[in-house]
Amino acid sequence: MTYAFSFSWLAEYYPVLLKGILITIELIVVGGLFGVALGTACAWARALGPAWLKPLVSAYVELIRNTPFLIQLFFIFFGLPSLGVRLTELEAANLAMVVNLGAYSCEIVRAGLQATPRGQFEAGASLAMSPIQTFRYIVLVPAFQRIWPALSSQVVIVMLGSAVVSQIAAEDLTFAANFIQSRSFRAFEAYFVTTAIYLALAILLRQVLAGIGAMIFPRRPAR
Repeated sequence: MTYAFSFSWLAEYYPVLLKGILITIELIVVGGLFGVALGTACAWARALGPAWLKPLVSAYVELIRNTPFLIQLFFIFFGLPSLGVRLTELEAANLAMVVNLGAYSCEIVRAGLQATPRGQFEAGASLAMSPIQTFRYIVLVPAFQRIWPALSSQVVIVMLGSAVVSQIAAEDLTFAANFIQSRSFRAFEAYFVTTAIYLALAILLRQVLAGIGAMIFPRRPAR
């Protein structure tokens, strides 16, 4: 028996698919911005922060990097209500994305900070800058320039990992695909289209991040 391919369901279910795409983009934006910000703060704490803070940040990073993202998501959505913290599906998904990316980006940013020549710190001190000012105005931008490609790749990886948030009924792109195939019984077509959309989002995100990197960190002309 020959299978007859059909994509006619797109006309009926495109609002569900569009909603899933928009929520996935929201997860990318919120998780990317706040996750990298959290990772940068943690990288500062591990590399340059006070001694009492380093073990706490190290424990957070090791905990997140050595446990599955799905378990972290379940803990936030199903576990935190036991402590009185109740979140919606989307709030839990966003928080899980931020926490997960924060830990991974921490190590990437820390590698950039540790590669900073000692002379840059001394230059800040010679200008009577505080450690925070030296970090912000002298150290941070060159460090980000060094690790931007690796950080961009990590953001894309976390975006693709966001597909598991459908497990808590967050209505992302994967949730939309599951819903469509359960109603249309067109599993191949539904997941084929979803795969193509994820591929397009990943390529677009890489291009956007590369453009941001080129804008923030312009290459100096060769001498």
